[in-house]
Amino acid sequence: MSDRCGWCGTEEIYVNYHDTEWGVPEYDSRALWEKLILDGFQAGLSWITILKKREAFREAFEDFDPNIIAGWSDADVERLLQNAGIVRHRGKIEATIGNARAWQKIEQREGFDTFLWKYFDGKPLQNNFQSLSDVPGFTPLSTQISKDLKKEGFKFCGPTIVYAFAQACGLINDHLVTCPRHSEVKKLVR
Repeated sequence: MSDRCGWCGTEEIYVNYHDTEWGVPEYDSRALWEKLILDGFQAGLSWITILKKREAFREAFEDFDPNIIAGWSDADVERLLQNAGIVRHRGKIEATIGNARAWQKIEQREGFDTFLWKYFDGKPLQNNFQSLSDVPGFTPLSTQISKDLKKEGFKFCGPTIVYAFAQACGLINDHLVTCPRHSEVKKLVR
């Protein structure tokens, strides 16, 4: 695919992620939570680092089942800190456990998917950026979502993380208009 978004480079795992997953609207509560957690682990790192470790993360974190993770203890934190397949950061691991508990509350109250999609009136925001330099790192909306997630008890979900998450999960279509995926993803609106 020529003219794809320049951020994905040429490495196969990144190109496949761009061409099949990034920007595709996600409506599953658990899948949304997994992606938010992985974006939190990315903080200070490159996404390709997380992408290459994603399967190890899934194995270590029980396929990102928040109902299992919510019951974890300090012993689980220590176990994960010994796992070389993931990013071994105590604060991010502890935040994941707390975020699982926060997810449970939101999921029970209204559904995590509903909580997130309500900011977008249930439809992906369609941007029409011409170049990567046009794409913001965060917006007033990602700042608001970040604040609201933090009020719910989430950590590692600042405005930049939330914006990257919204792009990845198709809450926002930020494929460049020159990228063939822009129009393909635009058609995926429910």
